[in-house]
This record gives sequence, structure tokens and C-alpha cells, in this order.
Amino acid sequence: MPVPVRLLVIDDHPLFRRGVRQLVDIEGGFEVVGEASSGPEGVELALQLQPDLVLLDLNMEGMDGNQTLRALRAAGCTARLAMLTVSDQEEDLVEALRAGADGYLLKDTEPEELLRQLRQIVDGRLVLTEGLTEHLARAMRRQDQPAPPGQPRLTPREREVLDLIASGLNNKLIARELDLSEGTVKVHVKHLLKKLGLRSRLEAALWAVEQQKR
Repeated sequence: MPVPVRLLVIDDHPLFRRGVRQLVDIEGGFEVVGEASSGPEGVELALQLQPDLVLLDLNMEGMDGNQTLRALRAAGCTARLAMLTVSDQEEDLVEALRAGADGYLLKDTEPEELLRQLRQIVDGRLVLTEGLTEHLARAMRRQDQPAPPGQPRLTPREREVLDLIASGLNNKLIARELDLSEGTVKVHVKHLLKKLGLRSRLEAALWAVEQQKR
């Protein structure tokens, strides 16, 4: 049998934590190794338990979800981090991704779909609940960012890497897909960002999605 994904849940609502535990117990493939009712407690448990995936709420008293995300990253937490929230506000989504979230999921997602998204996050993808990509694109277009050139001269390999970034793959998965070393992928990412006049993988992914619509 495959080893279950070790999951830590950080949420200040006991009923929701219980619901997550019941869901993963029924479906299998995940094991809740810890629960925390606050950000500080969650950071402490994450470092102690070393889970594979941390699922955390955005709106918590004291240290909110984004502050908790930053604290986890700063403390060296290597787990995948997924925000699970009721908020579909553009500013919350953008801030969470910039804080280091590997996924931004909504609490009204159907249980089967939520589990599928969590598995994708564990597999190394950046996952957003369906419909939030448009929110993210609108939010970022409103920000003061350099406009990318209309026809950047990307190499065929750089275009392949860009397409896979837009699909949500991280460098490790891109390297596996293209049969390259992870270091080579990092070089391609650096070059294509420079050519596009963009500052992050997230901006590159959004740029690619926008181009595909034209």
C-alpha cells in the first residue's frame, strides 16, 4: 500500500478540523498527523511533526493564515502549504501566493474535488480553485508592473518550460517532463522571465494563460 500523505490542519474552528479529519479518514490516502487552532501552534507543530502537507485557514484570530505561511517558510518548513478558506477576494488570493502558498482552495469545494486538488498540490503543482485564475489575472493587471513585450523571442525550449509553468508544474516536475536536470530548468526559467520582463513564475504563468486566450 502507498504511504499516506501526512497532513497538518491549522484552523481555529474545531468543527472544520473534525470535518477534514473525517473526510480523509473515509477516502484514504491522507493521514491527519496533527491539528492546530492558531498560527503559532501550527508553526510549532509543523516543525515538530514534519508533515507532507499543511492545510490552513486564512482568517484566524491573532496570526492570520498569510502570516502563518510566512512564518512557516521563514522557519524552513519544507511541506507543501495550501490555503483553504471562504474568501475568494482577489487581494487575499494574491497575498497568499506571495506569502508562499502552493494552493488556494475554497471551503465550499466538493469533497471529492478538494481531495483531488490536495493530491495535485502534493505532486508539486500550484493549484487554485476553479474560477480563481481569472480573479488573479485581474488583480495582477491592476498592479503597477512592467508590461511584457508583445512578441518575446523565446526559444522552443523556453516556450515548453513556460507552458509547463502555466500548467502549474514546479521545476522538479518540469525537469522530469522534459528529461532535463532541475538546474537546467532553473536557467530556462531565469532567461524566459528576463525576456518577458516579468519578476516571478506566477506572473509568467498568468502571461501564458492570457496569450492562449488570444
